[in-house]
Amino acid sequence: MTDNEELTLVLGGTGKTGRRVVQQLTRRGVRVRIGSRAGGVPFDWEDRSTWAGALDGVRAVYVSYYPDLAVPGAPEVVGAFAELAVASGARRLVLLSGRGEESAVATEQSVASSGADWTVLRASWFAQNFSENYLLEPVLAGDVVLPAGDVLEPFVDADDIAAVAAAVLTEDGHTGTVYELTGPRLLTFADAVAAIADASGREIGYTSVPADDYAAALTAEGVPADVTDLLTYLFTTVLDGRNAQVSDGVQRVLGRPARDFADYAHDTAATGVWTSEDAA
Repeated sequence: MTDNEELTLVLGGTGKTGRRVVQQLTRRGVRVRIGSRAGGVPFDWEDRSTWAGALDGVRAVYVSYYPDLAVPGAPEVVGAFAELAVASGARRLVLLSGRGEESAVATEQSVASSGADWTVLRASWFAQNFSENYLLEPVLAGDVVLPAGDVLEPFVDADDIAAVAAAVLTEDGHTGTVYELTGPRLLTFADAVAAIADASGREIGYTSVPADDYAAALTAEGVPADVTDLLTYLFTTVLDGRNAQVSDGVQRVLGRPARDFADYAHDTAATGVWTSEDAA
């Protein structure tokens, strides 16, 4: 795809990876439409009446499913969207998937069987979960408690995911390919927290707890049951050691190494996001 006049739809275009994909595509001079419940053209996975309008005139789509491909029914919903996208003229579909998530494979297959020119991006655990998501509050509190012990994870930078997505959406040669996107080295969650502490100049502790205790604590804090179930699932399945290896997906697409977690921590600390009035 070389015609920058063609329109690309970015689902979840205000979210963690989506807004970065929008930025990357804009820098490339690509016309972008944001599909979201929070901005741009109205798009809601649970309201199929919003799909056709978002797809009107679109030739490529970045598909990010909310809340997660592990949610029951995801293959059917995403598959139905993919079929509608192809019927509407959007042939190129790039699906953000989860690395090591067996439950995501069925969704990948539903996209592949839609007739689209598809590419799958299987991402490891986002580094930005520590600064833009549910782990930010514990980091600010100086006490991160998770059901993850010595398991190793190649945390990937969301900026790398977006750069790969933008390349795959706009360049030829990626159809029918699954790219596994990881960082360049393995860290435990304790290692990651230590890197954040070092970069921010703060004391931040890390404690590993049993999954049942973690789920009980979330429930006591008023976290919705579906969110608690999803987090518990991810920590007890995806983080069982199955992803304890790095992959070369970022290098293959971008021709450069993936960004290291230490660089993410250094640059993020400089923004002040990990600094609060009572942080010492």
